[in-house]
Amino acid sequence: MRKKPGHHPQAHLEGLRQRVPADGETAGPRLRIGSGAEGLERLEASFTGQAFSPHRHDTYAIGMTLTGVQTFRYRGERRHCLAGEGHILHPDELHDGGAGTEEGFGYRILYVDPSLVQQALDGKPLPFVADPVVKHHDMDPALIACLNDIDEPIGDCERVEIALVIAGVLEKHSSAPRNKRVPLCMASLLRVRDLIADDPMIQHPVKEFERVSGLDRWTIARQFRAAFGTSPSRFRTMRQLDLARLMIIGGMPLRDAALEAGFADQSHLSRMFKRTYGLTPARWAAALT
Repeated sequence: MRKKPGHHPQAHLEGLRQRVPADGETAGPRLRIGSGAEGLERLEASFTGQAFSPHRHDTYAIGMTLTGVQTFRYRGERRHCLAGEGHILHPDELHDGGAGTEEGFGYRILYVDPSLVQQALDGKPLPFVADPVVKHHDMDPALIACLNDIDEPIGDCERVEIALVIAGVLEKHSSAPRNKRVPLCMASLLRVRDLIADDPMIQHPVKEFERVSGLDRWTIARQFRAAFGTSPSRFRTMRQLDLARLMIIGGMPLRDAALEAGFADQSHLSRMFKRTYGLTPARWAAALT
């Protein structure tokens, strides 16, 4: 069962189509996975009450509230995102999520691999957006179009176009000076990234990273985060969780999925899963049914 994943198993999830229940059906979190592509995953969701416990992931999370009020704590402040407003969360930033009113809230979201943003930005450091809420009048029509029909297939050309839209949105709202450029050793960093992603069950020593990249460990640590939004160790954990998600969706028991993905045991998987997605594996799987 130990299959080597690509960097982004979202493409393997394209066949899943989960219908958001209509009013009056069973309450609880409701998730519907849309079509995706390498480095892109689209999702529609609705929740009542507290939706997610504090968690963080290694992708940009760029979405729009469709109904109700979405509230979340981000970088020490409580934020509110109204219907028609957008939100931009940077990779590896801790946040939670919940409904701002008793009616609950719904949203669509696009998870974007920082590496895809890197390609669109031609290797520049990742933009950081300090204020995560984008007001109605600042919402880019091209971004709204990316979220309008999450079931529309994404071909090679569309993938590039979406990446350029996302990069443009991030640069527009970035808090960093436009003229600040730090050279990154992208070819070397990609070799480290590929080494981890090719088999995330293996915990490589830092000397192996130095060998494949030709960089010292401190440069790797600094530049990996600047390039991909997270640390090498966190990137490995996320790829393990990608494997576990696919196995859980396929019906594998949590204990077996944990071991196959390289976690110490089921408890270890559950801890990492909740820290990353804000839900336990069991609750996440139930929301997809």
